[in-house]
Amino acid sequence: MSSVEGCINLLNQDASIPFIARYRKEVTSGLDEIEISAIRDEYHKYLELEKRKKFVVETIASQGLLTDKIRKSISAVSDISDVEDIYLPFKPKRKTKASIAKERGLEPLAKMIIVQDIPDFHFKAERFTKHPDIENADDAISGALDIIAEWISERPFVRKGLRNIWKTRSIITAKKKAKAIDENNKYSAYYKWEEKSYKAPSHRILALFRGEKEGVLNLKIAPEDSTGIEFVTNAILKNNSVCENEIHQASKDSYKRLLSSSLETEYRKVLKDKADNKAINIFAENLKQLLMTHPLGQRVTLALDPGFKSGCKLVILDAQGKLLHNETIYPHPPQNEKSLSKKKLSNLVNTYKVEAIAIGNGTAGRETEELVKSTYFDRDIMALMVNENGASVYSASKIAREEFPEYDITVRGAVSIGRRLQDPLAELVKIDPKAIGVGQYQHDVDQKKLQEKLTEVVSSVVNKVGVELNTSSAELLQYVAGVGPQLAKKIIDYRNEKGVIKSRNELLKISGFGKKAFEQAAGFIRIKDSENPLDNTAVHPESYSVVEAMAKSKNINVEQLINNSEVLKSINPENFTTANIGLFTVKDIIDELQKPNRDPRKMVEIFEFDKRVKKPGDLKEGMILPGIITNITAFGAFVDVGVHQDGLVHISKLTKAFVSDPHDVVKLNQKVSVKVVSVDLEKKRIQFSMVF
Repeated sequence: MSSVEGCINLLNQDASIPFIARYRKEVTSGLDEIEISAIRDEYHKYLELEKRKKFVVETIASQGLLTDKIRKSISAVSDISDVEDIYLPFKPKRKTKASIAKERGLEPLAKMIIVQDIPDFHFKAERFTKHPDIENADDAISGALDIIAEWISERPFVRKGLRNIWKTRSIITAKKKAKAIDENNKYSAYYKWEEKSYKAPSHRILALFRGEKEGVLNLKIAPEDSTGIEFVTNAILKNNSVCENEIHQASKDSYKRLLSSSLETEYRKVLKDKADNKAINIFAENLKQLLMTHPLGQRVTLALDPGFKSGCKLVILDAQGKLLHNETIYPHPPQNEKSLSKKKLSNLVNTYKVEAIAIGNGTAGRETEELVKSTYFDRDIMALMVNENGASVYSASKIAREEFPEYDITVRGAVSIGRRLQDPLAELVKIDPKAIGVGQYQHDVDQKKLQEKLTEVVSSVVNKVGVELNTSSAELLQYVAGVGPQLAKKIIDYRNEKGVIKSRNELLKISGFGKKAFEQAAGFIRIKDSENPLDNTAVHPESYSVVEAMAKSKNINVEQLINNSEVLKSINPENFTTANIGLFTVKDIIDELQKPNRDPRKMVEIFEFDKRVKKPGDLKEGMILPGIITNITAFGAFVDVGVHQDGLVHISKLTKAFVSDPHDVVKLNQKVSVKVVSVDLEKKRIQFSMVF
């Protein structure tokens, strides 16, 4: 069995992608999650194609028109558009010019003309004037040409050829609508826009479509009419045709009336799908990088949600993120209670033995950071700015209300900021990924595709990191392979009723947690003080016997084997393969035991903004400043330099070399140095270049 077949079989058994990638490497020959996802997507496309083929065959057969040739043609094609082309002549139609002409008995005349070798067809057209709506031969020929125009539009080779022309030679033309209102001149760059469609980047496609949707732009996507008409005519016209003028006429009519609008609609979808996929993949990569931010860990944390007039909401969280205290301080204008605020901060840090301070990076964030760093503490305290995007969404959510029913949204927002420092992944999974602020045109893309992709990313990261069973929230547990929202709630209910879960096997006692769910989930769940030390590693329970055999071979117990690098390096993996457990798995087990439950996330880095700048007006051209990358798009990266407005480093200014994808050279949350290129305070635009 090939690795692709093995992968598809596992997917058909409802195995999750993280599980397949981590625990079924023998079946897939070590395919990673990206490769498995690609196989799944292609397999789904294949199933949809086969489903459509079956429908088309059955529909044509029900009309009594299915022939072996048609059946073979449908069977042979591998693209859904080719299936639709074959089906087109058999689709139920509304009344058309062609159908009216057929009702008037003009189809035989159309057949005479289309063969193009009957020299006296004008004379024969007189026979078709008996219908009361056909006055003369010219009327008959005109109706016949309507039929021919429709036939031409339904010919697969014509449509296929035109698709290629649209792909290679179509032009996107945008113009501002005469009476359209464009607030802030958002689309001014496209008021008179023209470019080849295949050269248009994904973000521009989405911007143009949005401008059209908002009624600001008129948009057309097509090759020159002459190009399309010429192709259609040449495809239909025979050498030495006696009907050259008529074929020219029918071809032009077919193209302009039937084909061009149909092909433009079709190609618009192609462009939109391509742009959507690009934008969704960018969003997914950004989200992955954000979720992989290293946690500060279990430390008592003071969190501040900064503000001016309304003050700074302050909360104290214990090492597990439990809310211990909250109040509001007013160090900034108009109250200016700076001294009192410093005194409160110092007292709270000492009273609760605070180990770290988290400061939201929104309004008054820089001023609050300055306050904290100028406050005297009797020991070194780590103070870090935290990206608060989405904190307000969480604070107003049902999850937050259920977690803190007695507190208002300002307290919940501050709690979210503090917990993001302690464990970003555990906190960010509570927020709709679209609200986190790392996307590109996320509201313009296919929402179902976007949600599926983002859910897949969250699941991938959660399972890569692993989940502590006894402390994780239901929102985090639901992303564990094989669990989902319902089982996550049952785990929480069981934990609340029975107390600490002592082993992975105890999961099987939870109602609804069957063997299949256990197989999928067990390896990604960690139990810190379990009866079995392997329960706090990524070793799957199905492989415990292998570890026990390894320990026995060295005359030690399992606990002594874990983290024993010297002994583990002396083990020959090939000695421990079995009929069900292959070399891939054994090597993974040894790697895991050498660094059990290691966190793949990067360490937190201390970072400070330049003290000279606090608002956009402080920026001057030529300044070189430290910054943090907050978002990555197809056209560049946005950088926060501490002025409450991110600036763009265009893709052309990321490095000296050519860059096709910004993700190749920069990462989310990366600390960088940038140079101020321009500042437009009126349009709220800041341009940077990377300092190489």
